[in-house]
Amino acid sequence: MGDPLFMNGVGLAVLVIVIVKVLVAFAALMVAVMFMIWFERKVISDMQARIGPNRAGPFGLLQTLADGIKLFFKEDLLPERADLPVFKLAPYLSIVPAFLAFAIVPVGGVVTVAGHTFDLQVADPPIGILFLLAMSSISVYGVMLAGWSSGSKYPLLGSVRASAQMISYEAALGMTVTAVVLITGSLSTRAMVISQASHVWDWNIIRLGVVPFVLFMVAITAELNRPPFDLVEAEQELVGGFNTEYSSIRFALFYLAEFMNTITMSAVVVTLFLGGPDGPGFHFLRWLWPILWFIGKTLAFLFVYVWLRAALPRLRYDQLMDLGWKRLIPLSLGWLLVVAAVLVDRWWGLVVAAGLVLGAVVLSRSALVGRVRTDELEPEATS
Repeated sequence: MGDPLFMNGVGLAVLVIVIVKVLVAFAALMVAVMFMIWFERKVISDMQARIGPNRAGPFGLLQTLADGIKLFFKEDLLPERADLPVFKLAPYLSIVPAFLAFAIVPVGGVVTVAGHTFDLQVADPPIGILFLLAMSSISVYGVMLAGWSSGSKYPLLGSVRASAQMISYEAALGMTVTAVVLITGSLSTRAMVISQASHVWDWNIIRLGVVPFVLFMVAITAELNRPPFDLVEAEQELVGGFNTEYSSIRFALFYLAEFMNTITMSAVVVTLFLGGPDGPGFHFLRWLWPILWFIGKTLAFLFVYVWLRAALPRLRYDQLMDLGWKRLIPLSLGWLLVVAAVLVDRWWGLVVAAGLVLGAVVLSRSALVGRVRTDELEPEATS
């Protein structure tokens, strides 16, 4: 018999709206990735007093398209010792989660078309932020399986290092997201945007204090393997890391996933901490202003990522692990306790905050004294 909902015009219209939203989101994200690659190359070249792409198309805008066409038609090399099914699957485990994570991001307000009202968002599941964390975790499998299935030692080392880096910063990332969930009272990304829509002072970057925002930015930069945390491409190997044995369109998929993840996570930062598409509007074209506000905020964060790439040197791996385990995780956990205590009772929040600060001071002084005593006991180096 079939579902009665889809036997009438209403069900068919809903189905068409869903399909159109998916296609538009996918096309917009692909075009955004193409322009993001051009934008990064142009901004870095300006910072370094170079010209950058300027041959293909006006201002070099078509250079990324030309590179993509070239990679698509290059020979696809398959290593002799590779596990071929896993080797072919790994690039898709990197790029598909990047698109699925973007599907839960609200890019605008509510729109009415032909009598049907819907949100400018592909999907708004009640567990949207958990879905985001799940997708970011699945992308680890794409990196790990790509290095393992290549049948070569260097990609395996690169994938192990990249996986350890991504897993290490997942904990701090999850606790900062938990703070947002606590103050919002919902796991839905649309509900998070609505809770920040009253006034700019209601944005989570202000309500939670700047600390969770900074921690989220550092953690997500490390998880994206963006500079200064791009330890996947290590100088010690003189190769690209986990994707060394890939070529042609499979290599392009990893490259595409990296920039798509950068755009997706910039949009997620805007959603969680900066009100999403919320901003001052005008009486004409009310549906357009939220989209423009969202694009403007996202572009600001994309510029920050490019700026960091051009300005900061790469960390050593021990510095990367030290920052993640000894700094970010304790600080994010402590701030989460403060947020929870303030939500229960403001005075309890002040007591918890004072206790955490006192404990941090005591621990830091103990560590400093222990280090000084260790240095005093070590014999002086002889020439």
